Amino acid sequence: MPSPPVRGTSFDEREPMSAAAEAPSPQTGRTITTDIPARLDRLPWSRWHWTIVIGLGTVWILDGLEVTVVGNIAGRLAEPGSGVSITSGQITGTAAALYVAGACSGALFWGRLTDRFGRKRLFMITLAVYLAATALTAVSWEAWWFFLFRFLTGFGIGGEYAAINSAIDELIPAAHRGRVDLIINGSFWLGAVGGSLLSIVALDTDLLARNVGWRLTFALGAVLALVILLVRRHVPESPRWLLIHGRDREAEEIVRGIERQVEQEKGERLPEPRGEALEIHQRKSVTFLEIARTVFGHYRRRAVLGFSLFIGQAFLYNAITFGFGAILTRFFDVPSGHTGYYFAVIAVGNFFGPLLLGRLFDTVGRRVMISSTYLLSGLLLFGTAWLFDQGSLSAGTLTACWCAVLFFASAGASSAYLTVSEVFPMETRAMSIAFFYALGTAAGGISGPLLFADLTGTGKVGDTVLAFSIGAALMCAAGLVAAVLAVRAERRSLEDIARPLTAVASRVAPSTPSAP
Repeated sequence: MPSPPVRGTSFDEREPMSAAAEAPSPQTGRTITTDIPARLDRLPWSRWHWTIVIGLGTVWILDGLEVTVVGNIAGRLAEPGSGVSITSGQITGTAAALYVAGACSGALFWGRLTDRFGRKRLFMITLAVYLAATALTAVSWEAWWFFLFRFLTGFGIGGEYAAINSAIDELIPAAHRGRVDLIINGSFWLGAVGGSLLSIVALDTDLLARNVGWRLTFALGAVLALVILLVRRHVPESPRWLLIHGRDREAEEIVRGIERQVEQEKGERLPEPRGEALEIHQRKSVTFLEIARTVFGHYRRRAVLGFSLFIGQAFLYNAITFGFGAILTRFFDVPSGHTGYYFAVIAVGNFFGPLLLGRLFDTVGRRVMISSTYLLSGLLLFGTAWLFDQGSLSAGTLTACWCAVLFFASAGASSAYLTVSEVFPMETRAMSIAFFYALGTAAGGISGPLLFADLTGTGKVGDTVLAFSIGAALMCAAGLVAAVLAVRAERRSLEDIARPLTAVASRVAPSTPSAP
């Protein structure tokens, strides 16, 4: 009969019995028994959790600002007198693809370091890389300089995806994890709204010179990143990561500090954590071979799910929204300086998707919501393609159709990050996020903008319809995969969804009521 949970962490020198630590290794350490994951999951929502959301989640606003500004200022940058000799196709095609390539390679590079050296150290470094690269983009004078620092900006953002999503899932209680993760990832679109409106000001030659306005938009991104960097200093390291890496005393101090803050705010003692304590064997790192064996061997169905979700959403967003301004300009004669208004409307629809639907991912459940959001967005995109082909759309009605498509697609896309960050073991979390993001985004995000720029560049309605249809088909296919393979992770602890590699098999039990 297992012993009742103890509020705290204890340890001994016994060898664990889990397969992950059967062979002796210089990287293995003590065996500890802890209820820290259960204590984090039983916390009520508090002001402390809002500090996590603000400190970590606001970076997606910067990402949205970056991507949207570049898409909307493409026409102006290509004009004589911009200060850079570059074409609109190079901006929406080459520069966009390099940004995504940087994000993919950055995710893999920083993701590995995040699992090895901790969440906090890496989410500080990656934001600093983003800040520097964005500032240097603002002073571009040649196309190659612009391309180089678009790549490096993406390199920093890619690392953010791995470090931030890992930290958020490990710090947010199980009952709130789905909606919080979706809303934070959906906040990308708040940045897109800001980027759209900012580009309107930046492109107004009555206010700013042609070679100044676009530079100020990137400079503003660097300033905002600096503010977030200062706020982020107060976000602690993940106690779950500390436990596994031999820093259990530090983890205990952090969790006790959080509990004191929450009890003071609520004016009452917290309830005892539910479920059994977790017994793990501490180790410094996990090898690539062990990660690959775990993800593609033991969790191969979840790996298929992750690939499907990322490829579907990456192609739709990176292939289609990068060229939205060009579609408005080429097919509907919208002035390049006015495309920001239309994109701002679309971005609002994108943000409201995760905001309004996020709660359902924790109540109705992951499988139903992930599959339905992907399928609905794909079907609506097919409908939009048909109307566009028939010549039934104006700039306004196309924007309305995109709002409907992306209301559901945004929630689905955010759930892709949620899925891969919660369905694999703790020791592989950041690397799993990085891997699926990189390969999925490379498939849809690098080839997508290049293909879509060619299709829309022909000026033929049929080519643009084809691009829409490809994105719709991939979203529907991903929705069908999710209907079969999605994991019922709602309101379950991370350790219950995927047992840590370092856990002793006989000592792992759900810390929250588990779903089938």
